[in-house]
Amino acid sequence: MAQDKITQVIDIISEMTVLELNELRKAIEEKFDVKAAAPVAMAAAAAPAGGGDGAKEEEASTVSVFIKSPGDKKVEVIKVVRNITGLPLKEAKDLTESAGATPVKENIEKADAEKLKKELEAAGAVVEIK
Repeated sequence: MAQDKITQVIDIISEMTVLELNELRKAIEEKFDVKAAAPVAMAAAAAPAGGGDGAKEEEASTVSVFIKSPGDKKVEVIKVVRNITGLPLKEAKDLTESAGATPVKENIEKADAEKLKKELEAAGAVVEIK
């Protein structure tokens, strides 16, 4: 029974955007009176050291899509971002205006990233895949 709940939570989390995950982190910190900053920093620092060549292969197979500039048609780009991420208007606008600070989508296949890039560029955005 507990394993089913864990699997459901992991499925939900894996479909969340970066902005949604940040809101979730804040809600958990508030609800349980904890801070996630130190453990996350330790986990992030430990991953490259233990990852070796396997981590490089994983990074090579997945990429993230960033909007460097919304261009002249910002409203059109925001619409595409909302469609891609499912974010509400304000969050999609903030993400569009983040100038590459926050990815539109993370850890996706290169082919999917290219498709998103084409959609965003068709709306007028300057897009970068990392």
